[in-house]
Amino acid sequence: MAELSVSKIAKSYDGNPAVREISFSVSAGKVLALCGENGAGKSTLMKMLSGAVTPDSGEIRLDGNVAEIGSPADAMALGICTVYQELSLLPHLSVGENMLLGRMPCRRLPFMVDWRAANRIAGNVLADFGFPGINPRTLVRDLSVAQQQIVEIAKALVAKPRILILDEPTAVLSAMETERLFAKVRDLAAGGATILYISHRLEEIFEIADEFVVLKDGRSVLAGGLDEVNQGRLIEAMVGRPLEAIFPDRIRSRGEVVLEVEHLTQGGAFDDIGLRVHAGEIVGMFGLVGSGRTEIAKAIFGARPADGGSVRLSGSPARFSTPAQAVRSGIAMITEDRKGDGLALDASVLDNAGLASFGRTSRLGVIDGTKRRRLVEDQTASLSVRPKGTARPVRQLSGGNQQKVVLAKWLLVEGIKLFIFDEPTRGVDIATKVEIYRIIADLAANGAAVLLISSEMPEVIGLSDRLIVMREGHIAAELTPDQFSMETLFMHAAGLAAPETRQERLH
Repeated sequence: MAELSVSKIAKSYDGNPAVREISFSVSAGKVLALCGENGAGKSTLMKMLSGAVTPDSGEIRLDGNVAEIGSPADAMALGICTVYQELSLLPHLSVGENMLLGRMPCRRLPFMVDWRAANRIAGNVLADFGFPGINPRTLVRDLSVAQQQIVEIAKALVAKPRILILDEPTAVLSAMETERLFAKVRDLAAGGATILYISHRLEEIFEIADEFVVLKDGRSVLAGGLDEVNQGRLIEAMVGRPLEAIFPDRIRSRGEVVLEVEHLTQGGAFDDIGLRVHAGEIVGMFGLVGSGRTEIAKAIFGARPADGGSVRLSGSPARFSTPAQAVRSGIAMITEDRKGDGLALDASVLDNAGLASFGRTSRLGVIDGTKRRRLVEDQTASLSVRPKGTARPVRQLSGGNQQKVVLAKWLLVEGIKLFIFDEPTRGVDIATKVEIYRIIADLAANGAAVLLISSEMPEVIGLSDRLIVMREGHIAAELTPDQFSMETLFMHAAGLAAPETRQERLH
């Protein structure tokens, strides 16, 4: 059992307040949701609770006693375990080694690891978590991103935490994997553990949490039980204004066919894919993890060419073997892994945002630095990238602002006919989501074709003119707006009998 109390805790960096006297408490056996935009102070608060950062003032109490947390080791000794949004696993080690790092069982001599016991312990934790199929002997580098996230969480479960802090734990998990996580969270809470749950997905917060605290500009501005508020009230508290419609109103019109795919096939990934996207149209693509959505996008973009089939762009053959060919022909792709594929994290905002538009800023191979800086500054300003300034390394930006830099990079490229968005709002706050939705809608209104891939059902339902549902590398269904509903999407994606459809527009 662990009751957590935070009183007037504060932290500043170089005189700039990140957290300003936040106070809250949560009882043992409860799940507390920490809500807020990127930059609201959630990450700093979490780091102070986990010992990664020392508060400037205020106090943390566990079960009424002042907790001195000067390092992660102090936090772990108190039973506080943190699962960060960024994976911290060692890829060259096995699942079991990662889970038991620092806690390896030994034989009679302390320097002799009992490998059989280690793999048994790791396997039991994974099985109890609901994932017996993950082999403790498998190297982490051979796991999918979703499996790595599961192992990251399982590593914290090994310690039997009294307080478990989860930061965007479902960002890369499927619906089924998320349900297993939620079952484990409920089990831990029932056993007396305290859970701090951070997520930008409000539907998850209402499903799993008992209480909430909203942070804004480093302060706690609203707190209470989730049975006392609705999503609209939470959103208003987070962004400081009411959001009557999350998804923008659109005048839907469809022009000529921009993208035409026929019989597209890639061994082991997808088979016999056919689809069209028209100018001015947003076509959504939904499916569970492993359904082949991202692989199709990469094949169209030339990042991982297909084995067979045809792709046509504005009527002309377009089987690209490299992304550079696709960009020259008018295709942009915002990838699902912005840090791995979309950004050079140690490079500046200027270098990242200007990376794909050298054709506009160079002549005879010589870059016009002044013009490039002006274009990037204007574009990042129009997207409200924060903090201002293009010299800052993009690594120092929040996830939402990093995604805006990726968008700026492609919006600076002239002549784009087709925009492919793969999980465009993963890991960003609700206010940034609304901005990205507006950008996507504006692109379509200006005549671009948009292929929108997302695992968030409200997102694809709220933005799309048509919906393609993928399952195990095949198109399971193509739906029109009058057939849109979350139930219908999930049933098709899971291979279950689809119910009677009813319209479920979200704006």
